Amino acid sequence: MQSTGDPARVPAPLATDLDGGCPVDVGETNGVGPARRGRLTSGIEAWLVTRYDEVDAALVDPRLVLSAPDVEAELVARGELPRRFAGQLQRARRSLLSTDPPEHTRLRRLVASSFTARRVDALRPRAEQVCEDLALALGKESASGDAVDLVDSYALPLPVVMICELLGVPTEDREDFRKWTNAIVFDQGDGPAVARYQAASASLDDYFGALVERKRDHPADDLTSALVAAHDGGSSLDAAELRTMLALLLVAGHETTVNLIGSSVLTLLRSPRQFAALRAHPELMADAVEECLRHVGPVGFSSLRFTTADLELGEVTIPAGQAVALGLWAADHDRGRFPDPAEFDIGRPDNRHLAFGRGAHFCVGANLARMEAQVAVHTLLRHFDDVSLAVPENELRWRMANTRGLVELPVRLTATIP
Repeated sequence: MQSTGDPARVPAPLATDLDGGCPVDVGETNGVGPARRGRLTSGIEAWLVTRYDEVDAALVDPRLVLSAPDVEAELVARGELPRRFAGQLQRARRSLLSTDPPEHTRLRRLVASSFTARRVDALRPRAEQVCEDLALALGKESASGDAVDLVDSYALPLPVVMICELLGVPTEDREDFRKWTNAIVFDQGDGPAVARYQAASASLDDYFGALVERKRDHPADDLTSALVAAHDGGSSLDAAELRTMLALLLVAGHETTVNLIGSSVLTLLRSPRQFAALRAHPELMADAVEECLRHVGPVGFSSLRFTTADLELGEVTIPAGQAVALGLWAADHDRGRFPDPAEFDIGRPDNRHLAFGRGAHFCVGANLARMEAQVAVHTLLRHFDDVSLAVPENELRWRMANTRGLVELPVRLTATIP
């Protein structure tokens, strides 16, 4: 599904209110209560939590879990969870996105050390070199004055190269990765989309099954080899979990960052004073990326959770045995928490956004995503005196699902470095 619109708001509603049938948008977090029943674009009926305080608290509440087979089966039987999701959830149940402690703790421990601030900082010079090469290529491509696509030629290659090198995956396979990722992330629930999802999931599983065998025979200094060694050395990571982990790291390791970089550049183009301030004060880059994460974070709702007991959120009680969707985007636009939330302000104080979640399920790749976005924007500013949209903003196309991103970002560039 593609849509046009303002990236500071949801280009198309991610959910509708079941009571009134009205779209649930980021501007509706005030005055509507802490939670209400709604339907996600995927067809799931769930309690929607959109105010910051309640989302913040719910992210760490032990009464909300990601894996509840009995609850899921009951919701499927009642028609609140589409039947096709039962199979998808069953296949995904052993991943970081769908397990709870202690299983989640066990899985996370195996990869967390590769994404610490210290390890990611050591990767920064490589990211800078990749961006330098990409920016030089952009300069040549744009020398004639023609428009260039900043998504395909810049925002996409950086995180793909970085996660592929981290995993030890050939970057020349990136077109297959992109095709499979799109089918998985942008599944809108119709018959053909479900078929594409299933085919892409199977292709990724086969791909990493073959990669595991190659790494077993020819280990290298990469995360895949380390996970294979852990499995072969008797760790509690079984073969299916190993393949699922690698697929998740590949998909999550580039998709949301591509969208973050593209949306961040567009937001800066729409905010010329902020763009100029960042050019004048590049030391504000880290703060600027945090504001981009709050303002145009790439994930709308957290992974679906289920109540194992009655859950009190303000004046609302969500009964046990219910599906709950926590609105990260909406929480980060709650004017009760952020003054003038629609305003993009790289100097925003106390910017404790929820774009990466919170608690045990805080995004394991947050440090990597932040670093890549900082390097990408900084390199673009250093290489080009002027960056401008090459099409009217209302012609921009968005790939819409719970993860939102631009299909392309056509721009014209004036190079600083010949």
